[in-house]
Amino acid sequence: MASTRLTAEARRQALAALEASTTPDAELDVLVIGGGVTGAGIALDAVTRGLSTAIVEAQDWAAGTSSRSSKLVHGGLRYLQMLDFHLVKEALTERDLLLKDIAPHLVRPVPFLYPLEHRVWERAYVGAGIALYDTLASVAPGKRAMPLHRHLSRSRMEKKFPDLAHDAAVGAVQYWDASVDDARLVATLVRTAASYGAHAASRTQVVSLTKGSTGAVNGAVLMDLETGKEITVRARSVINATGVWTEDTEALAGSEGGLRVLASKGIHIVVPRERIKGQVGLILQTEKSVLFVIPWSRYWVIGTTDTPWEQELQHPVATSADIDYVLEHANAVLAHPLTRDDIIGTWAGLRPLLQPGTKEGTSSAKVSREHTVASPTPGLTVIAGGKLTTYRVMAKDAVDFAIGQRASALPSITHKIPLLGAVGLDAVRRQARPWASRYGWTPALVDHLLHRYGSNLREIVELCEARPDLAKPLEHAPAYLRAEIAYGVSHEGALHLEDLLLHRTRLNYEVPDRGLAALPEIAGIAGELLGWDDATRETEIASYTDRANAEAAAEQETDDASAERVRLQADDVSPLQPLRTT
Repeated sequence: MASTRLTAEARRQALAALEASTTPDAELDVLVIGGGVTGAGIALDAVTRGLSTAIVEAQDWAAGTSSRSSKLVHGGLRYLQMLDFHLVKEALTERDLLLKDIAPHLVRPVPFLYPLEHRVWERAYVGAGIALYDTLASVAPGKRAMPLHRHLSRSRMEKKFPDLAHDAAVGAVQYWDASVDDARLVATLVRTAASYGAHAASRTQVVSLTKGSTGAVNGAVLMDLETGKEITVRARSVINATGVWTEDTEALAGSEGGLRVLASKGIHIVVPRERIKGQVGLILQTEKSVLFVIPWSRYWVIGTTDTPWEQELQHPVATSADIDYVLEHANAVLAHPLTRDDIIGTWAGLRPLLQPGTKEGTSSAKVSREHTVASPTPGLTVIAGGKLTTYRVMAKDAVDFAIGQRASALPSITHKIPLLGAVGLDAVRRQARPWASRYGWTPALVDHLLHRYGSNLREIVELCEARPDLAKPLEHAPAYLRAEIAYGVSHEGALHLEDLLLHRTRLNYEVPDRGLAALPEIAGIAGELLGWDDATRETEIASYTDRANAEAAAEQETDDASAERVRLQADDVSPLQPLRTT
């Protein structure tokens, strides 16, 4: 296996390998465009079939939709209302596979209450639906990953969730799903793919797709956004997995064919755990969508909305109206209503909604209820739609489609490929006790570390052994160790402060100041590893500060267009130009 580290040097080596691919004997089998969960899953699927593989992403890994989801791994209870049993079964199978085998350190069970407003008919109707949900999960091979659902009386419901308003429900059904730090899942997928030999380069934008003499796509022209250098890469198959940017990427091939994708915005708010008394999550039906109240670490995550998005795609933000909507629907069932003052953070994400049919000229398509794989022009495969939970199935379908008849001889094996951090997890859980004693780590901090790194916690400990000062918490963000910042650079490919605060940690929305107080310390740790001089360090701090202030200002606006204008006025980073030169 190749190195499991993603570093700035590993990125440079990946770009060198891409540059060398123009020679016939070095041509890639698969070039994946898009570093979200689908693209990362495709890279892992392809490379573990024995295909020479590269993956490029214009921003940081998971910078788009895949770091802005509801952070749930679930079967989609609402799809049972649509009688889409196959889709729910597929998602539940993937959920349990992640929990048991692929990523047990990253994915954790979460109990939810479905509050009931009517005693008899609703309990029977909802109970039957959730019983079917459990039954479909039981079809998955092996031992059940989740407990069975339970019916709760009002008194038992109130013990589980004391802050549910007394008149909000007469009882509830408790069922189980799972949660995941979506950005960490993506980073781990990319690292795992790289460990099997995939070339991975973030901050690398595709500026055009190239074609051979037959008119088939045979590669791409890339721009290294860190240096501005252009690189030509050759690949037998190019796979577009760019989510809400799908149509923009399709257009680079100069073809009229492809998939149609619309962006829908969803937002979440974050409130302190002590603000709501409850041991479990809630799922609530709204007139537009589903609202989740999700227990997560030291806080609650509440969302989401579902509204059309017509602004630029790179940095959606929550507006004042979005926040009011979530507060209104949450407060409808809470005994002690939340206010704006309770909110410590927000995030907004764009869900790529696959539209029916394909554009004229698309040669072929493979359709699932949630995702579609198509070929708008020979040599180019496009996948869109889907959900985080079923990323592995989407990846399998995309690679199968791209390599055609070769797929029968090279079937997907990702169902039995654990991600980095999964192997040896039980042993490291036991080894963590003496480490905690040595460094003074609390049980909560050890749990935090195991959930984020799994058996890779040994690598965190190695950093602490080499530099004991890294074993200490950040002064202004004590939920994280200084070593986690170093690890984000030395093992997980972070190149900038925003990578660390948005995706390697969650400080952008976990603390009221978006992590600004911790910036100097974080910049000092990262800058030493990345070789920043004083001017670069100050530029990085100023860039993240501008972004954080812009997002805070945009949250005061009532509509998307106004919020976008405010954000752009304070943020001079163009999504189409190199972000910085370092």
